[in-house]
Amino acid sequence: MTLVACSSAKKLDSSMKKQGITGVVTEVSGNQMPMKNAPRSYAGSPGILTTVFVYQPTNISQVNRIETSPVYTAIHTKLVASIETDSTGKFAISLPPGSYSLFVKQGKGYYANLFDTNNNISLFTVKEGKLTEVKLTVNSKAFY
Repeated sequence: MTLVACSSAKKLDSSMKKQGITGVVTEVSGNQMPMKNAPRSYAGSPGILTTVFVYQPTNISQVNRIETSPVYTAIHTKLVASIETDSTGKFAISLPPGSYSLFVKQGKGYYANLFDTNNNISLFTVKEGKLTEVKLTVNSKAFY
């Protein structure tokens, strides 16, 4: 007997995920310079509705980049998965153990502003039976 099931898009439920990456995507814009007696808007930055792309580990040499910005027009490593955030910017995705580069959809391009000492882009590791928690911040419209 063969069972075939159809599934519509699932809502975010991080309790269902036992291994992978869970997190939030936020956006910061405007003046982020410290000012006396003024709160920084960064602390209260809202989550955003977007798509998170999970790629094999990606080095700066494996992307097409807009000048020296953290915006990329092409990524030349294998796409592993993608997931849309909910309206508060939260997401959770099941992944096998390993290292992954995360990019956020921004217009027609991809955004990632984290690098390690080897110029790997936004690299996170998933361990067996663990959820890796991440916070991705899009700050391309902020100035410091």
